[in-house]
Amino acid sequence: MEIPMTKPRRSILSVPGHIAKMHTKALQSKVDVVMLDLEDSVPLDAKESARKSVIDSLLALDWQEKTVTYRINGLDTPFGYRDLLEVIEAAGHLLDSVVVPKVNHPGDIHFVCRMLDGIEMQKAFSRPVGIEASIESAQGMEGISATAKASDRLKTLVFGIADYSASIEARLVSISGHGEKEEQLYPGHRWNFEMSRIVMAAKANGLMAIDAPYGNFKDPEGLQRSAAMACALGFNGKWAIHPDQIEIINQVFSPSKEDVARAEKVLAAYKQAEDKGHGAVAVEGRMIDRATIRLATQLYEQAKYLKML
Repeated sequence: MEIPMTKPRRSILSVPGHIAKMHTKALQSKVDVVMLDLEDSVPLDAKESARKSVIDSLLALDWQEKTVTYRINGLDTPFGYRDLLEVIEAAGHLLDSVVVPKVNHPGDIHFVCRMLDGIEMQKAFSRPVGIEASIESAQGMEGISATAKASDRLKTLVFGIADYSASIEARLVSISGHGEKEEQLYPGHRWNFEMSRIVMAAKANGLMAIDAPYGNFKDPEGLQRSAAMACALGFNGKWAIHPDQIEIINQVFSPSKEDVARAEKVLAAYKQAEDKGHGAVAVEGRMIDRATIRLATQLYEQAKYLKML
């Protein structure tokens, strides 16, 4: 299934919902998506005030040039349904999507979808609010195919690496638990299967796949390696936990000049062969087929969308 070209989601900056000054800074950054967070970054005693702060920022700031989302608390908490109800009622018309954490079952998506249906009817929104499902447990990973089909509101599947690690009782090998020092523990890539599983379920259903954040924001080399691996596996973007990570993530998930030049060469050769009625196409002594053309076209269209051409 082809994924329609939409606004890029190369970088997604997670911003604590209860710290309003960070909302303004995030809006002014070069990140593709600002995610106002009500979950992990907010202490228990600030949950209510964070919700109000997110609503205030959504209504007060000009988000027209930025994709803005927000993450609710888990549906198995006393905060999740209130986050969904109050923020969407007050500012849903300004939001691209709601990020649902710890999705273990398609029923989680069904619940959020039905809530959004009712609020949107009552408020007469001009466009629907999307849903992003964060897969953070063995149970969620096992049922990921069903989750990916749960609603036409779905936009992305997100890998929640720290909670997933805990759910399978994997070793904690870094302070943050978010992708650091992996190469010191496991020969190869420890999360290759899980990440590929997410990509497969996402792309089979026309969704984007978003990678987990890299925990050490003072390690640009580690971030670059982590982002490059995710990009190679087919992810469309990666969460960031600090503004300093945005530039590297955007660079990794954007076509390079060499990539674009290669794609243009392949497409030009294909068109020339097509004009001459030739079935086979050779570029620099190597045969290319329709799958190669499709890859080159996707990359070229992405570059065009990012105004690189």
